[in-house]
Amino acid sequence: MKIAIAQMNATVGDLAGNIARIADFARRAREQGAHLVVTPELALCGYPPEDLLLRADFLEACQHAMEDLAGRVRDITLVVGHPRVADGKCYNSASVIQDGKIVSTYDKQRLPNYTVFDEERYFDPGARPCVCGVNGVNFGVNICEDAWGAEGLMTARGRGPDDRIGINICADSWHADAPRAAREAGATVLLVLNASPYHVGKQRLRQEVMRERVTETGLSLVYVNLVGGQDELVFDGGSFVLNRGGVVTHQLPSFEEALGVVTLTDGEPQAGEIAAPLSTEAEVYRALQLGVRDYVGKNGFPGVLLGLSGGIDSALTLAVAVDALGPDRVRAVMMPSQYTASMSVEDARAEIRALGVRYTEIPIRPIFDAFLRALSGEFKDLPEDATEENIQSRIRGTLLMALSNKTGAIVLTTGNKSEMGTGYATLYGDMAGGFGVLKDISKMMVYRLANYRNGLGQVIPQRVIERAPSAELRANQTDQDTLPPYPVLDAIMEAYVEDDLSPLEIIGKGYGRADVEKVVRMVRGSEYKRRQAPIGIRITPRGFGKDWRFPITNKFRHRFG
Repeated sequence: MKIAIAQMNATVGDLAGNIARIADFARRAREQGAHLVVTPELALCGYPPEDLLLRADFLEACQHAMEDLAGRVRDITLVVGHPRVADGKCYNSASVIQDGKIVSTYDKQRLPNYTVFDEERYFDPGARPCVCGVNGVNFGVNICEDAWGAEGLMTARGRGPDDRIGINICADSWHADAPRAAREAGATVLLVLNASPYHVGKQRLRQEVMRERVTETGLSLVYVNLVGGQDELVFDGGSFVLNRGGVVTHQLPSFEEALGVVTLTDGEPQAGEIAAPLSTEAEVYRALQLGVRDYVGKNGFPGVLLGLSGGIDSALTLAVAVDALGPDRVRAVMMPSQYTASMSVEDARAEIRALGVRYTEIPIRPIFDAFLRALSGEFKDLPEDATEENIQSRIRGTLLMALSNKTGAIVLTTGNKSEMGTGYATLYGDMAGGFGVLKDISKMMVYRLANYRNGLGQVIPQRVIERAPSAELRANQTDQDTLPPYPVLDAIMEAYVEDDLSPLEIIGKGYGRADVEKVVRMVRGSEYKRRQAPIGIRITPRGFGKDWRFPITNKFRHRFG
């Protein structure tokens, strides 16, 4: 008995493209001798379809697509994830197709409604197990959260089941009943269809949690995960198989489509290929590549452009863009001012030579001087401050957006999470653009990724990594004029944003009260900016996007002592 894992990259709403992809996976699986092929959660329509699920015409189109798909698949059993409407209710479902017909359907029972998930908004829960027999083996079907139980609710922040801070749950959501129900219905192998988004450390959590299910049920387990970028989310694939002893027998590669074929003997998976694990830097870098490639490609942009400053953030963004899209689809623009150091221009040119992209230099001093002349009456007798700095940034943003309008290329912003968190960025300036590559990457991780990329081939000059970071919007400026040192800033940000610790708890970890107070004040005061920032790739358990929903108008004040 052979089962195939279709680790596929689905596009939300591309029903024709998705069913063609599924049918092709089924064909290839059949050619490799597989009797059963399993796709990820909602593979038919892509995940997450969000408010498309509130549209009757979308759900009707999904039903027609299922009928079309069923007619295409012969001589192999297919388990496919799709939305389903029955008796006026909508379900997150997985159907079993045999001989051109849907022979059974499973409806997801546990609907996640935390971090990036909003499934209770769209779906009704199922209640019955589903077991299908293929070549003498009984397969139980579960969908994602069904097999996660309590651990699933905590995975966003790596907490244990007894630590419920920040997540509202119902008591009965703490039980993984669906796998046990499948076993009691006669299953000997559990199929788990997933659309599990990536964050650092997620694969380890998946395997730990699924190993618990194997221990509880005594069933071997096939974990099939989606791959690809969808707006701010990246799905990393990494599908795997566990035998009844909880040992990984198969591990598909991460961040790429793959077809894995597993041989079962008496329902037990035999040893197969196991993809080599990636370092943290390698997996984050590949997540950024995939996020850029799919956002640009799936939305039909001809290419990207970005402002190159000679600093480390824009250098890393440029490298990611070229690695994701190729140099022919990337354009960089250097916009020096009177405050731009000569080394910044030299380093930007070195990056361009190393990566081979189209490059333009547009000095902004004449434009800046024209702005100051136009505002001279209003600014008379007022001292220079951040206003003049922000004008320069907004000139650059305007130039980039003009080039974007003319060429159709999307502007990639280069701000990192440390800057977005504290508001150390200019609204309508360096925040202007369509996609934030580093939006969820802390400054210290930027350095790690830059060194990782240079380890593959030097593309970022070493002095860009070593020099003190600066916005270069006034003479002798450095970031640390305004911010705490980045190692301190990033640690406080992680504790406050990702771990939901109070300022007093952070101070209790040994951080200075003044630094904690400053960072928390900046995070709170910058929410109105972040709401107007472009979306960006999520790689931590708590990005500034779907799973960060703080009010802008907010009078709550923390205690600092």
